[in-house]
Amino acid sequence: MKILIVDDDQRIRQMIKTILAGDEVIICECSNGAEAYACYAEQQPDWVLMDITMPGVDGLAATRSIKANYREARILIVTSHESHAMREAAREAGACGYVLKENLLDLREVVQKHEALAA
Repeated sequence: MKILIVDDDQRIRQMIKTILAGDEVIICECSNGAEAYACYAEQQPDWVLMDITMPGVDGLAATRSIKANYREARILIVTSHESHAMREAAREAGACGYVLKENLLDLREVVQKHEALAA
């Protein structure tokens, strides 16, 4: 499985990589929404784990851009924003899930659950 992590905080990217590491997991990463589209196009990952608040192009705009051109893209929002409005905005942008950074340990389970549903 190939996963693209998009977050401007290198420490968060490292924590996510540690949580998801495994023999069959390839991790790609970038630090902002502007890089996310190009990285998605080049790497064609199975999953994108996208932060919302980043300099320049935010995660919601990046999600919309990726989904507009790659309808099959599976994007999970990984953020510290806990609000119904933000969850709704993420869903409208095309995200298929929403995980709070305080619950990073849940990422493996969330990805596996979505994988099982897609199978």
